[in-house]
Amino acid sequence: MSDTRIATDLWVMAHVRRSNSEGIPATVARRGDRSGGTVLLKLNQLEAGCRVLVQARGPDGKLGWLAALGGGLVAEGEADEYIARAVGRDPDLWVIEVEDRHGRNPFAGLDL
Repeated sequence: MSDTRIATDLWVMAHVRRSNSEGIPATVARRGDRSGGTVLLKLNQLEAGCRVLVQARGPDGKLGWLAALGGGLVAEGEADEYIARAVGRDPDLWVIEVEDRHGRNPFAGLDL
């Protein structure tokens, strides 16, 4: 069985560009492993707080998102502390911050 997954850096940059072109600001806050790093999203809803989503593969191998921190909105400081701990455990981790008052996730994949 061959694995034809796209490199993480190309996947991230394509999604960041698409997000920005759709008017949803997204930035790479931390670069991880170019070819196979996992992606963590910080969905910043500004005054309302932040949600943190971690990239995961479902049983079918498709990418999706798992909600961290109980899935709800948390203060930005709490989200940043979680992200710092995650980076400490996985130095290959990519961190993308999306600013959207509605909390939209412009990255492909369904929430798992």
